[in-house]
Amino acid sequence: MTATTSAADAPPPAHRLARRRGVELCLLIGAVLIVVSGYAIVGLARNNAVPQDVLRYGTGLGVLALLAHLAVRLRAPCADPLLLPIAVLLNGLGLVLIYRLDLETPHESAAPTQLVWSTLGVALFIAVVVLLRDHRLLQRYAYVSVAAALALMLVPIFFPAVNGARIWIRIGGLSFQPGEFAKILLAVFFAAYLAANHHTLAVTGRRIWRLQLPTGRVLGPIVAIWLISVGLLILERDLGTSLLFFGLFVIMLYVATGRTGWIAVGLTLAGAGAFAVGALEPHVHGRVEDWLDPFATIAAGRGPGQVAQSLFAFGAGGLLGTGLGMGHSTLIGFAVKSDFILATAGEELGLAGLTGILLLYALLVARGFRAGLSLPDAFGRLLAVGLASIVALQVFVITGGVTGLIPLTGMAMPFLAQGGSSVVTNWIIVALLIRVSDSARRQRAEPAGSLVLAGGEGR
Repeated sequence: MTATTSAADAPPPAHRLARRRGVELCLLIGAVLIVVSGYAIVGLARNNAVPQDVLRYGTGLGVLALLAHLAVRLRAPCADPLLLPIAVLLNGLGLVLIYRLDLETPHESAAPTQLVWSTLGVALFIAVVVLLRDHRLLQRYAYVSVAAALALMLVPIFFPAVNGARIWIRIGGLSFQPGEFAKILLAVFFAAYLAANHHTLAVTGRRIWRLQLPTGRVLGPIVAIWLISVGLLILERDLGTSLLFFGLFVIMLYVATGRTGWIAVGLTLAGAGAFAVGALEPHVHGRVEDWLDPFATIAAGRGPGQVAQSLFAFGAGGLLGTGLGMGHSTLIGFAVKSDFILATAGEELGLAGLTGILLLYALLVARGFRAGLSLPDAFGRLLAVGLASIVALQVFVITGGVTGLIPLTGMAMPFLAQGGSSVVTNWIIVALLIRVSDSARRQRAEPAGSLVLAGGEGR
């Protein structure tokens, strides 16, 4: 009887968790081979010869991928095996496309600088994976994060404008965009605050029609922080990032409360704000006019504008593309390596290649959502959803802008486009998603009541 009772009271055995680090390593090898092949194809197409440094380039990219893999294997062994290979492949494809465009603009070589920034991004990825043992530690620094985010967004106001926007800090030959780092810090703050007050936000306050409005004491601080951040960005004329922050705020508020009314409110406010800014701000008004009639400049005899050239590039690509190195997307102009780099991918890789790239982004976002929604703690869920939403919103806004679906806003395509601050920030986002996914998979595998140590083996 005693033996029977003891067996019944014993906790269930832990399920053996497949870590899948071998799968991750195989996918990384495939990603590096694809990128190196693309680099060689560009050289053959433009110069009829494989670039002389192709082996050095492939070795360097392989070493960076291997170091990142070892960091995940040692410190987050249960993490999602798809996140790191997707990031390596997208970053590598971005380097190939920028190198291909550099061949058309030898006086504006951007690929070497982008490679340096990518190396720094991987280094910070490794640092986050190694040093951050538990994502819940970030919850303690919610107000420090929001203070740092506001400071980062305020500093560029005191520097000269670049292309009409005050979003850059230039010191000597170095320039970076602080707002890129601010979006991660704001995601941490929103996640921490909403996790602490999600019940109050969902069930208290006054009901207006079908929307349950929480009390001002609860909703006030987060709305005030959001308004301040968006106000600073409007002063800087960085409307793309303003749209990103607004979307992030609405998505995280919806996830925290489960109230679909917030989606309707968010879309209404976004539409009203976009109409007002488009009517009053000349720079934005010009982009709206280009969106409504991208071929108006051709009819007026001034030649095609950037959006029209982008549409021509997509049309020329057809189903399978013209081939790497064989397109004419450089006709788009100064933003071909940043805002419009997707047009180069569409022209030279075709609809098939462009679909593959967008599916990579979709898979990255989906795995981020999956990791967050698998966690029992509200902060982890909101943080993962917020970080994945940042990537999703950027991809939607940029893709919609260059294809004529929505007015164009100045943002960088994650990993793909030229921009040091952007690529570093996205590597940090992937590192945080890997940490969250490691915790989520551990907790699903552990029996109830067991202690799980992030970064450890879990007993």
